[in-house]
Amino acid sequence: MKHELPKLEYEYDALEPYIDAKTMEIHHSKHHQTYVDKLNKALEEYEELQKKTPEELVKDIDKIPEKIRMAVRNHGGGVINHNFFFDILKKDAKVRGNILMAIEKEFGGFDEFKKVFSESAMGVFGSGWAWLVLNEGEKLEIVKTANQDSPINIGKIPLLAIDLWEHAYYLRYQNRRADYVSAFFNVINWDKVNNNLVNGLKNDKNIRKA
Repeated sequence: MKHELPKLEYEYDALEPYIDAKTMEIHHSKHHQTYVDKLNKALEEYEELQKKTPEELVKDIDKIPEKIRMAVRNHGGGVINHNFFFDILKKDAKVRGNILMAIEKEFGGFDEFKKVFSESAMGVFGSGWAWLVLNEGEKLEIVKTANQDSPINIGKIPLLAIDLWEHAYYLRYQNRRADYVSAFFNVINWDKVNNNLVNGLKNDKNIRKA
């Protein structure tokens, strides 16, 4: 089974002016596609591994043959993270529901969450990601990962992510990462983030019962 590039649910210009159409086109059709292609290439000689999802591969990275382990970690992670990232984007959506209540409970208010999340994003050195996750204690937490590592590697459930590789923003924002981080809050699909929280709590409870 070959992994495929998911089709976006929106057009490349749907996030203008916050993320420009050219950046979205290159990010999705070139960078994301490359991670998919290189993951497939790494798995060519391993028929059993081809049956696994990228998440299954990365969660059991120590069981992947050493010959392809780094490629699966990097490109499998790239597939996972980009699949997730593009799925939680939507212009001018409103934060509401369980996710808003959880943010207010954990951070004392949405503005404080925005401040802490932005500081975390600005603190990523080089290429990487900042995440809002559900941790093992079923609480919200902000974490950073380097390169294409995912929070699932450390047992956390991703709810929200910002891509901090330069290819995600450089055409419009150049070296002004702070402007990109600020603009990002205008393109978060909070309904998807809310669903991630609800499903994460449900799955976590099922795991604990098993």
